[in-house]
Amino acid sequence: MTKKSKGINEIDLHGIRHKEAMEVVKDFLNEKEMEGSFSIIIITGNSTVLQKRIFKEILELSIYNYYIPSWNLGQIIVDYVKL
Repeated sequence: MTKKSKGINEIDLHGIRHKEAMEVVKDFLNEKEMEGSFSIIIITGNSTVLQKRIFKEILELSIYNYYIPSWNLGQIIVDYVKL
């Protein structure tokens, strides 16, 4: 499920199998990059396995800035600034 609230885009991956979640994240990041600069929140919940897959298979080789905020370990924040 994706939703937009308070000017920040979110992807909620609760209830989605990892393989499908990876595709959702890839597609959403590509879509947002085409639009320009963005900040999104990827909600993974307590799945550290899914977080590690997203880091290794998508984010580590990308041009995006990303981190897990200390106030909510169940999400990943991804930023991109198009110059």
